Amino acid sequence: MQDPVDDVGRHGTVGLVAADHPALTDNILKLHRHKVPPRWYGAAMIDRERLSDLLARERAAFVATHPRSADAYAAAGSLFGRVPMTWMNKTAGGFPVYAAGARGARVTDVDGHGYVDFCLGDTAAMAGHSPAPVVEAVTARLAAGGGLATMLPTEDAAWVGAELARRFGVPRWSFALTATDANRWAIRLLRAVTGRPRILVNSYCYHGSVDESLIVVGPDGDSVSRPGNVGAPCDVTTTSRVAEYNDLAGLERELAHGDVAAVLMEPALTNIGIVLPSPGYLAGVRELTRRYGSYLVNDETHTFSAGPGGATAAWGLEPDVVTIGKAIGGGVPIGAYGLSAPLADLLSGRDDLDLVDMGGVGGTLAGNPLSVTAARATLEHVLTAPAFDGMTSVATAFANGVQEVIDRFGLPWSVAQLGARVEYRFCDPAPTSGGASAAAADGELEDFLHAYLLNRGVLLTPFHNMALMCPETTLADVATHHELFAAAVTELVG
Repeated sequence: MQDPVDDVGRHGTVGLVAADHPALTDNILKLHRHKVPPRWYGAAMIDRERLSDLLARERAAFVATHPRSADAYAAAGSLFGRVPMTWMNKTAGGFPVYAAGARGARVTDVDGHGYVDFCLGDTAAMAGHSPAPVVEAVTARLAAGGGLATMLPTEDAAWVGAELARRFGVPRWSFALTATDANRWAIRLLRAVTGRPRILVNSYCYHGSVDESLIVVGPDGDSVSRPGNVGAPCDVTTTSRVAEYNDLAGLERELAHGDVAAVLMEPALTNIGIVLPSPGYLAGVRELTRRYGSYLVNDETHTFSAGPGGATAAWGLEPDVVTIGKAIGGGVPIGAYGLSAPLADLLSGRDDLDLVDMGGVGGTLAGNPLSVTAARATLEHVLTAPAFDGMTSVATAFANGVQEVIDRFGLPWSVAQLGARVEYRFCDPAPTSGGASAAAADGELEDFLHAYLLNRGVLLTPFHNMALMCPETTLADVATHHELFAAAVTELVG
């Protein structure tokens, strides 16, 4: 096959394979702009006509075998987008699977189909669905009349704060209902103590719907609003700065302006596909933030998969703030942020900051008894150190098996693992920045694999090829995925 990079250089197009496929052409041009090596272009070896036919077949099969989900979707006209939240429309089959129940690593739908679930609520169910200790603790509180919205502290909250402090190494904790809110409130606090207006993030990072995070490095290296940003209150380039992940020179260039209150980052990018740190990168980030007087916030909401103390503990990191959500509640909504002792003391000494009433760093339901009871049960009995050992071992088996299939078929694809989380990508080597990771996406190929697996009882995270293990995920579950993945690839490439 002709090398797409060589053909770009000669003709300003992407070569014989991609010439009739605009989406693929666009992706390869993006890859070329990111100066990635030619063996990255894993999508270019795919027969696009065959891929389109296979995807159409799988979607037709999904429609035929999910009539009750289809009816439920059709009847949901009272909902914006026909779903409780619009991102639920990201589905390879054409409409969502409607859930009937979920337990452990299994989900059942209203049509009676069962699934091995590697999505796990996009991390919210990393403890597994309906984990028994959480169900028992929450049920006991409700049965005893423990209250749901008392706006009063409980002893469970202090236990959870102490456990998070032990795991992540920052000693003062406060609660929210989502990691998005935890990030928002941390940002406000850090702007207050620094007097600086801007927040720096990595291109194609994920910090929920935080306004300041929806900024990327554009094609010419300039900062631009992330495509699709909805209703921004102002131009994001006025509130934020951005640098590519793994780019210390770019980070220093932005910090040198002297107006960055905090660097908000995931220790490893996750929601654009797993992008792991290069040797020395995270240490370099910490050194630069200290040199330029900016605080460092580790958002561990997804990187919690790295271990019981997330990447912060697993990799010996020293952030000023840790934010987290989703998984620590065992499925019950919760978020939290932890502060270093010097930062907490500095904030406590600021009489001009309203940290009690209308200062913008709290919510009526934050720290509610139900959330912290669920978090205590999850941390004490479910997502323990031995559980993480088991989850990571199963994830390693998942990664190894996927790599074996990739090698067997000679595909220029790659696999990345972050503790209990695994991602396979349509490029090789794996991306080292968010921009390169975004450029390597292939929506049609992704949809085919997702629909193929979905029709045969396996769920992946719908936004990318991420598989997460919970304490009840088994090696047999992994083997099921590998058998189907190999069968899909066989149909795709012969």
